[in-house]
Amino acid sequence: MITTKQRAYLRGLANSEEPILQVGKGGIVPNLVVQVKDALEARELIKMSVLETSPVSAREAAIELAGSARADVVQVIGNRFVLYKRNEKQPGIVLPKAAKKA
Repeated sequence: MITTKQRAYLRGLANSEEPILQVGKGGIVPNLVVQVKDALEARELIKMSVLETSPVSAREAAIELAGSARADVVQVIGNRFVLYKRNEKQPGIVLPKAAKKA
């Protein structure tokens, strides 16, 4: 689980990114889940879009794909969303440290 501060940092990183995958009229299909898992393993942070013809909304797609890929939903705006999954073997994104509770 990522903190609010880490989520804000990831939103900033994703701001300049373009969507690399789309959820189309078929919705969440097994092939798309595999592609999302592979993309998250390679990039850690991905932006996706949902076409108007899709049977699911961007929020529904983000939640379902994050659950399937064991990732975190960073942001959902309009028809786009951002997912993050830390690569344990070779992390490329260094998140700010979580604040310690007193």
